Amino acid sequence: MKKILVIVFVWAELTTVNGQQFNSDSYLSKAWGTITLIPTIGRRSSMIMNTYSLFPKWEFTMAAYLYNNDNDPLTNDGYSASLYAKYMFYENREKTGGFAAKAGTGTRPGTLDAEFRVKDAFKTYWMNTPATIPFFKNTLSIDLMPGASATVNYGDSNSVAWAFTYSARVAWYPLGPKASLVGEVYGSAGATGAIPEYKAGLRWEPSQYAVFALTYGHEFSGSQGAGFEFGIMLFTPPFACIGGCQPKKGKGKKNL
Repeated sequence: MKKILVIVFVWAELTTVNGQQFNSDSYLSKAWGTITLIPTIGRRSSMIMNTYSLFPKWEFTMAAYLYNNDNDPLTNDGYSASLYAKYMFYENREKTGGFAAKAGTGTRPGTLDAEFRVKDAFKTYWMNTPATIPFFKNTLSIDLMPGASATVNYGDSNSVAWAFTYSARVAWYPLGPKASLVGEVYGSAGATGAIPEYKAGLRWEPSQYAVFALTYGHEFSGSQGAGFEFGIMLFTPPFACIGGCQPKKGKGKKNL
């Protein structure tokens, strides 16, 4: 019985696609105490992201983006950062789908107009709700992430500019949980809207501690886009817990 539970847990962890260079996110918050390191190198931008699962069902993330608008890595085309928190408030019994809420400041490339993403990215506050829905015995997983953002002191009028943000992603695991084909579309509409983009690629998940992805992205009607990107996700075993990584046992209760 324990072996069956372990297999189900590992399958759920591997078949749930997380952030990496994808704009979309799943509902999943990593195991309590896990630290995630996500470096990504790409044509438009490179990223370093750290996520800390300090409390059960919670994640806290810091990310920095270095832009490369002129395809010359030796020039400085600006940078931006983001800080946000995520709370997983529902997970299905099989641990393959659920819902979460995210909120923070600073935006990812592709969700804010290129003219403003360096100047205004850290003036932008946002919230979205990732939802993961599995199909066909977990061989297909769909992530939906609607949200909204508000950019303060925007433009010459120093007004508050609102936008609706959206992201949808499909992951297909034709040969099992270790390899998948992933595609997504994302963008924003409103005063700070950006041209919709797509991204597609391959993910290889050799273990529960590492994930590799190679993707290509572009605007649907424009000359910009993410281009080719290579990203890695590295996960530590659970150890970084505030108050200890073991759940507190109720008083007077005995272990069965």
